[in-house]
Amino acid sequence: MTLSPRNFILPAVLTSSICLAILSITVNNGFAQQATPPTAIAKSDLKIPTRQLSSKFPESIQEWKMMIESSAAESGLDPNLVAAVMLQESGGDPRAYSTSGAVGLMQIMPKDGIASEFICGNSPCFNNRPTINELLDPFFNIQFGSDYLADLVGLKGSEREALLSYGPMDMGYSYADIVLAIYENYR
Repeated sequence: MTLSPRNFILPAVLTSSICLAILSITVNNGFAQQATPPTAIAKSDLKIPTRQLSSKFPESIQEWKMMIESSAAESGLDPNLVAAVMLQESGGDPRAYSTSGAVGLMQIMPKDGIASEFICGNSPCFNNRPTINELLDPFFNIQFGSDYLADLVGLKGSEREALLSYGPMDMGYSYADIVLAIYENYR
């Protein structure tokens, strides 16, 4: 199942993790006991990457290596570009929350919180986005951010133009150039 900003669908990985967490009580000899908690993401749920994340990225980014590579492979992006955005946006902090309301590793604007106050035309700008709680899940955040960036590359025709749209509106091309410099230096 592909997570896309255009048609927001809760990924099967998250759904199965929630189901496993709910069903984590087992019965043994007539007594209920706590089962071993499921891991948030099984390795089998991650797409096999075609490109590898550079070892030049700091540990705060390397921590998310498998998720970055899987999300990048599914989105058709270089994992080093996804990691460059993550390094610039959150430094690898999954609980990052900007003053403008962007959330998580890839700093995605959610539909709730501060971001709900941004109005485009007659409705909230980010009405079709996930919630803050959803974006605080690292895998979800990386996948959504990767899909969003891939969609922008497709629409805009280049990584620089896509990054112009991905980044803060008040930074213009300087944001794109910073991320591209990180990308070039770390890959």
